[in-house]
Amino acid sequence: MTTTEPMPTEEITDEAFDFRAYANDPDRITEFSAFNDDVTTLIHAVEDNADAIFTWGYDKGERARLDKLYEKAKVSQWNGQTDLDWSIDVDPYKVLAPADPAEVAYFAENPESPLYKLNEKEWQDLGVESMNWSLSQFMHGEQGALLCTAKIVETVPWIDAKYYAATQVVDEARHVEVFAQYLDQKLDGIKYPVNTHLGSLLDDIITDSRWDMTYLGMQIMVEGLALAAFGFMQQTTEEPLLKKLLRYVMSDEARHVAFGVLSLQEVYQELTVAELRDRQEFAFEAALQMRDRFMRQEVWERMGVDVKDMVKFTLAMPDELRIFQKMLFSKIVPNCKKLGLLDAGDGWLRDRFTDIGVIEFENWVDTADEYADLDEVAKDRALAEG
Repeated sequence: MTTTEPMPTEEITDEAFDFRAYANDPDRITEFSAFNDDVTTLIHAVEDNADAIFTWGYDKGERARLDKLYEKAKVSQWNGQTDLDWSIDVDPYKVLAPADPAEVAYFAENPESPLYKLNEKEWQDLGVESMNWSLSQFMHGEQGALLCTAKIVETVPWIDAKYYAATQVVDEARHVEVFAQYLDQKLDGIKYPVNTHLGSLLDDIITDSRWDMTYLGMQIMVEGLALAAFGFMQQTTEEPLLKKLLRYVMSDEARHVAFGVLSLQEVYQELTVAELRDRQEFAFEAALQMRDRFMRQEVWERMGVDVKDMVKFTLAMPDELRIFQKMLFSKIVPNCKKLGLLDAGDGWLRDRFTDIGVIEFENWVDTADEYADLDEVAKDRALAEG
């Protein structure tokens, strides 16, 4: 993984190494998340080290569950221009979901909080900035998924996987399109470049030459966390256009994560303990980068709030207030368990997820079994057709 202060590999097997302190080190998090002021640079090139793989075996359905997913994807396509009502008027100050009063009190009423002196207007502005930031990062992540899935089409050696991945490329293009349009037309434009934690992870996934790591990084980690975040926002916002947009995107994302689980289950059964450990370490670092990006460092920079102080105060939040931060892992942990990554070798990843307080999700339903229930687009169309 690319970090400013990478996890010291010589100490990974040393029982004295404090992974919890490493994960929650404000210096590590803030030094890596310098705000990107260079928003005028529109092109970002990353070296792709993977081979493009042809397969001359065209027997469709050799992997029955992937074939079923492909058939599901073909009938679940939607059009962002005709299936969403873009005439809906959106007031940015009314898009915001109701905040948890206890969490607001933690930040607003504690004299030690960097947000203690914010007035009512500043709190409203902070909400609008946070919404723009969240949707901007969703959009950037969807472009990452667009490139990664195109890479999977190139690199996976199975025809059933190539077929399905091609449908996901279309899905991801549509997701980028609708998030960009919502930001441009309803939230006064795209104000935030890609978060440095997210951008670094996307670079790492693209750079890695192993096709299964593209699956692990994108389908399991990035898409898994996105599915949970979309679900949280979709349940809490009352803005009808955004609510429907997120519901449609979630129906696609559930298939995408299931695609990763179904594919990697087969691959990981054949890996050695050492190879699985490499994937465990990648998953843990990816988990930290995904968690750390949701500390919204760019928002605090723009609002004139000390970023390091805000990170420290956020990390010190009581467990009972960390519902959103924990729920982000509600898809990742059970999917890693389904793949055998939690307990492979000496259970290294189980220990790391315990360190960051998310192991409680291990027995939640995994997305390979859940995706059909989340396919709201197919349900809606079936109802519409009578």
